[in-house]
Amino acid sequence: MGERLPTLRLFSRFVVAIVLLCTALVVSTNSQGLAIDLAGKPFDPFRAAPGKVVVLIFVRTDCPISNRYAPMIQQLGNDRVDRAAFFLVYPSRKETAEAIRRHLKEFGYTLAAIRDPQHILVKQSAAQITPEAAVFNAKGQLVYHGRIDNLYEDFGHARKQATTHELADAVEAATAGKSLSASATPAVGCYISDLE
Repeated sequence: MGERLPTLRLFSRFVVAIVLLCTALVVSTNSQGLAIDLAGKPFDPFRAAPGKVVVLIFVRTDCPISNRYAPMIQQLGNDRVDRAAFFLVYPSRKETAEAIRRHLKEFGYTLAAIRDPQHILVKQSAAQITPEAAVFNAKGQLVYHGRIDNLYEDFGHARKQATTHELADAVEAATAGKSLSASATPAVGCYISDLE
């Protein structure tokens, strides 16, 4: 029994080392621009849409302004499916995949949904609010971030209809290879509360 104890200790250290190495690999892989899909697997929206304009729209299940924009967001994605790839990004660490699936169903979303609990995409997009959009050109460069349009002047104060359409304009410019006069506009909505 005395001879087996050192072997057992060595084996347990080996197992711990393997577990730590695997954890480090997952963390380092997920720190290179990857979010996670609803199955919990690493997901890179830029690799999923090579050569296309990528549009990230940050939303939350419990943000009333995000939810009010749902039909418009879905329509924008549908109308531009051949030129741009739209992704809903859920940045809250507290929102589970199941809650997101319910949200997608409730609001009629068919766009791809991903989670960004480590805020990798949040940081790449300079996002602070939901809903907020980020448009990346076909080279993966951020060309616009901010509001979808000017429907909301302030939280709780909405126009009858929007008079400017920043997100649609940004997508059109990016797909045409043109630059925008304004690359950022402040968004109105719910703060991404767990920003660090």
